[in-house]
Amino acid sequence: MIVQVPFDSVNKIDADLVLDTILPDKDVDGLTTASAGRLSHGMLSAGFLPCTPNGCMELIRRSGAKIEGATAVVLGRSKIVGTPMAELLKWHNATVTTCHSRTANLSDVTRTADILVVGIGRPEMVKGSWVKPGAVVIDCGINSIPDATKKSGQRLVGDVDFAEVSEVASVITPVPGGVGPMTVAMLMQNTVIAAERIAATMKVTEWNMRYLSINPEPHVPSDIEIARSQTPKDVSELAAEVGLLPAEVDLYGRKKAKVDLSVLKRLQNTPDGKYVVVAGITPTPLGEGKSTTTLGLCQALGAHCQKNVFACVRQPSQGPTFGIKGGAAGGGWSQVIPMDEFNLHLTGDIHAITAANNLLAAQIDARMFHEFAQTDAALYGRLVPNIKGSRTFSKIQFLRLEKVGITKTDPDSLTEEEITKFVRLDIDKDTITWQRVLDTNDRFLRGITIGQGPAEKGRTRECQFDISVGSEIMAVLALTTSLADMRARLGRMVVASDTSGNPVTADDLGASGALMVLLKDAIRPNLMQTLEGTPVFVHAGPFANIAHGNSSILADKIALKLVGKDGYVVTEAGFGADIGMEKFFNIKCRASGLLPNCVVLVATVRALKMHGGGPPVTPGTPLHKEYLQENLELVKKGISNLRKQIENGNIFGVPVVVAINQFSTDTEAELSLVQEEAVACGAAGAVVCSHWRDGGAGAQKLAELVQEQCRNTTNNFKFLYELKLPIEEKVRIISQKIYGAADVKFSPEAQQQIDRYTKQGFSDLPICMAKTHLSLSSDPSVKGAPTGFSITINQVRASVGAGFLYPIVGTMSTMPGLPTRPCIYDIDLDLETGEVLGLF
Repeated sequence: MIVQVPFDSVNKIDADLVLDTILPDKDVDGLTTASAGRLSHGMLSAGFLPCTPNGCMELIRRSGAKIEGATAVVLGRSKIVGTPMAELLKWHNATVTTCHSRTANLSDVTRTADILVVGIGRPEMVKGSWVKPGAVVIDCGINSIPDATKKSGQRLVGDVDFAEVSEVASVITPVPGGVGPMTVAMLMQNTVIAAERIAATMKVTEWNMRYLSINPEPHVPSDIEIARSQTPKDVSELAAEVGLLPAEVDLYGRKKAKVDLSVLKRLQNTPDGKYVVVAGITPTPLGEGKSTTTLGLCQALGAHCQKNVFACVRQPSQGPTFGIKGGAAGGGWSQVIPMDEFNLHLTGDIHAITAANNLLAAQIDARMFHEFAQTDAALYGRLVPNIKGSRTFSKIQFLRLEKVGITKTDPDSLTEEEITKFVRLDIDKDTITWQRVLDTNDRFLRGITIGQGPAEKGRTRECQFDISVGSEIMAVLALTTSLADMRARLGRMVVASDTSGNPVTADDLGASGALMVLLKDAIRPNLMQTLEGTPVFVHAGPFANIAHGNSSILADKIALKLVGKDGYVVTEAGFGADIGMEKFFNIKCRASGLLPNCVVLVATVRALKMHGGGPPVTPGTPLHKEYLQENLELVKKGISNLRKQIENGNIFGVPVVVAINQFSTDTEAELSLVQEEAVACGAAGAVVCSHWRDGGAGAQKLAELVQEQCRNTTNNFKFLYELKLPIEEKVRIISQKIYGAADVKFSPEAQQQIDRYTKQGFSDLPICMAKTHLSLSSDPSVKGAPTGFSITINQVRASVGAGFLYPIVGTMSTMPGLPTRPCIYDIDLDLETGEVLGLF
């Protein structure tokens, strides 16, 4: 991009202000202040050199003159020619004097020059007596002077008297035909360089990454102490390291940033990297460390194996952060940092989802109220108002017209019957599934009554609040593939049925465009880093029960392009492999079209002991001796759960490697037993990992095993079921093949809902089972790998916008409560340093 200067205007225009609107990467004229700054610092290979001075340098080189050690005089100090010309000569080791029209004894100075460059703007000012015999003279001036012999009455001359100086100089450039063509040539050269640089950004190479050193201590400090001991890189530096362009990154302070979706278009021809999903055995209160393993593996692949690698993780809800679970940034020496920013607010995505969700909830009740209180004509008059004698449908109202079969586009041409069809949604309040949300654990919002104000005319109804991450909009965000896809998904969200049994959507309510506006920034992934400086995308955080429990498709897609074909993207599936991994494959991979290369299944000796019949564990109380002392019998029995989860991974045709997350109480015999049994159960390999204690170094063997599987294993991925199967059959396949159930029963209510969704055309959606994560069965107290049990489906609900049906097994709370002693007792702010205290 170029701007023609100087400006031809009677008004004063700040040229620098105008020029600096050009991105430095597009400044092919080399005239922005950024380009000038680089030149003044001798950064000749960065940015672009100004065209006229660079053309002069090429002419001097072609003349055969030696620049290094020569005495050079530049006559003129303009920003376009004189000043950058002097800088170029200086950085090529000439001894440079810059002169101008007010320089004393000007001709005496110019006579010292071996190289004389003139750009003073005065016709034929430099005479033969001003020039040292044998000098190289470059004339950058161009002026019109009267000449009666010319048809135009004028001729062009330079700032040098060509006739006189050509008798003295060894080389002189003519005017016209000298510097001018070279300026054009240098402009073309800069344009080619710019194109080559842009083309290079479309090719992913090995990153030039500055990894951060860590110094693990024998006694591992608290997570917050470890996180605070590390100084993160500025996120702008990290973004440049992974190949993001400045225009693709919006900084949120110095440690986190939003990444634009345009990266996908720029890198659309770049092959994807290897795709790895981290899952776990069935969770226990002892914790298995999936997030810690995800981050430790990435630190190992990056800082220790020198591979391009991205971690893609979910954004945590503030409910658990302030409740009992704490944060979700990993732990020990394998964390996302800064962990307080990761766990609190981040860039506001969850707040945006909360606002969008509640706007739609408000519109549902408002629309029912207005339909109750107004005639058809009054509703129509307000929905399609007459403004200055003219009515027009809004863009979103055409979708409603199409849905009810009205092809007319003139609002005044609708019949009374058509007006009724258009304005009456006739929502059956008993079928409303859309709830208000809040990102706080609050048990007293699990059941509420709304509409009790006198202005609501007795239109009360019972409903509830869910936690924000339980909103369907969160699942939409996680499964969307583009802005257009997200807009369509939001519009398809079903909030209720009408009195005739037809679905009522966000588009029907006229809300989806406004929802999109509230979410326009939330759709962009958030860039952060690990303790060792490897990149992390933090994006979306859907529940792993009523939703699919995985981070966003968009984060994965962008990361896979950025790492390139030899790089790795490691993402985490929520809860155990029977829930999060199954949904990753059957829901997320269907929506994304991405094929996984490897499963990392996380297990711990302690958790296997619990699955083997160890005593119950209550958070906050001392562990029983069975978990602190060697007990091979319990481990052996608990292997049944590990075996089943390995089988679950192999069902999908993906190799499974087992990461044994080591604790200090584990014995060598216990760890060896788990390794041997894991391979015997069908794992491609099993390694002991100490990344919580040692950071990436503690997961290096795991990283090597993952690389081996991704390199050497043919991708035989397959889905568990076909979408065209009946809803009941898809539920039965998941329950029997993944959980090990003998049978599935459907309550009358669930069967009625299945019939309704089938009639409404939603039966081809994938299934997202909502059941306890604490057992393969529907009973959270049953550990190990039970068989012969039955699962009862009590309800079936639809997240049509997100794109799945979720059968509910037992009761499923979507609003957690605070415990007796929530984490809030320990969280505070240091009023002197501004640091957050007490997070874990």
